[in-house]
Amino acid sequence: MLRHNFLLVTYPAQGHLNPALQFAKRLIANGARVTLTITIRMYRRLSDKTTIPGLSFAPFSDGYDDGFDALKMGPDDYHHFASSLKRRGSDFVTNLINTKAREGDPFTCLTYTLIIPWAGEVARGFHLPTALLWIEPATVFDILYYSFHGYGDSIMGKSKDPSCSIELPGLPLVLSPRDIPSFLVSRNSVLSFILPSFEEQFQALDKESEGKTNDPIVVLVNTFEALEPEALRAVDKFNMIPIGPLIPSAFLDGKDPNDTSFGGDPFQASNDYVEWLDSKEKSSVVYVSFGSFMHLPKKQMEEIASGLLDCGHPFLWVIRENPKRGNDDDDEEKEEKLSCLEELEKKGKIVKWCSQVEVLQHPSLGCFLTHCGWNSTIESLVSGVPLVAFPQWSDQMTNAKLIEDVWKVGVRVDHEKSEEGIVEGEEIRKCLEVVMGGGERGDELRRNARKWKGLAREAVKEGGPSEKNLRTFLDSIGQHKE
Repeated sequence: MLRHNFLLVTYPAQGHLNPALQFAKRLIANGARVTLTITIRMYRRLSDKTTIPGLSFAPFSDGYDDGFDALKMGPDDYHHFASSLKRRGSDFVTNLINTKAREGDPFTCLTYTLIIPWAGEVARGFHLPTALLWIEPATVFDILYYSFHGYGDSIMGKSKDPSCSIELPGLPLVLSPRDIPSFLVSRNSVLSFILPSFEEQFQALDKESEGKTNDPIVVLVNTFEALEPEALRAVDKFNMIPIGPLIPSAFLDGKDPNDTSFGGDPFQASNDYVEWLDSKEKSSVVYVSFGSFMHLPKKQMEEIASGLLDCGHPFLWVIRENPKRGNDDDDEEKEEKLSCLEELEKKGKIVKWCSQVEVLQHPSLGCFLTHCGWNSTIESLVSGVPLVAFPQWSDQMTNAKLIEDVWKVGVRVDHEKSEEGIVEGEEIRKCLEVVMGGGERGDELRRNARKWKGLAREAVKEGGPSEKNLRTFLDSIGQHKE
């Protein structure tokens, strides 16, 4: 019997782990076995470590087992972390590949998420087939590729004028500086020092593609054909294969009704928010979340609170604990407390964590106020929920452009009207009213959201384009007898 044996390596961040885990489940559903290599810190965050037949975990130490606050890191700190991750990760993956080969059970393919190109380099040293798992939209891949291949100076030069247009080969959309990943247009943006990691990623892909004119490099993308047809073909040297959406089966194709979790439940929160949602009318609730990474300044939180209260709709708001604050710092906790918390708790519900896909699929949901992380964006598309786009940094800027102007499933807050980068409550309220309202624009957003929901589910069903793409990819790589 022929079976694939995959080694899957992921960067230590929840936004990477979630789609990587879903990709592993897809591989297993197609008869493969998967070893998921993650850091000890990320392994500790998983809640269902042993419940997936065919999946095994291989945790390793990156030297930061107790975690780190990336938002507090400077360039030197991040360089030290990235160097430690590369050194320790490379050694661990090398030893793992050697061990499996000695046991007579070699890996047939290594896949890895972005900004850890060292994983692919290790695989190539063993002549092991490899593929990059791109967990952002294909459009962002194209923008970054062109930025590192002749268009960087043009993009950076135009970034100082918000009215400038940026056009790139193969992409049908015209971009402005606010639509470009933030670290490309502003060296002072949050985590701008991560730019060299992306540049290293594309340099590694260039090196791998040398001499492969008839065999383009495979990039597996968490998107689907109908969503980004032009972007998937914008760069000829890569075979960009859409295999998404990578979200739990229970919320997508229904093949595995027990697959409801991404595997990470860092707060082990109660699910009383589901009962709260059950008590609300259909399409009446605004869901608010800014992901597992960003922590907004108190001033911006106050403006969001103002917008939510003024819009008049019930809301479910995820407010994570501030990772920068110690557990015993009572004074700082009081200082961070929202001034209108009592009123907020009367009109809505505030939680530290929730199962986001479960919330988005709930019939009471009418809108998602989001930071536009790619996982959140594609989960919304699968769920048919229109959006208020409130991007913060990185690919979120491009995702917001796609949400508003290409897929037409949401409206974007106007950062240009903000002072000191703080979007006022009135702007937030106006956007929420457009999306939740019964006018022509709101109706159009909801129609489009339903359309993309259908296309997303069509992509992954048996015989659908994403499902066929994954099978074709599996057929193209080495297999071995058990």
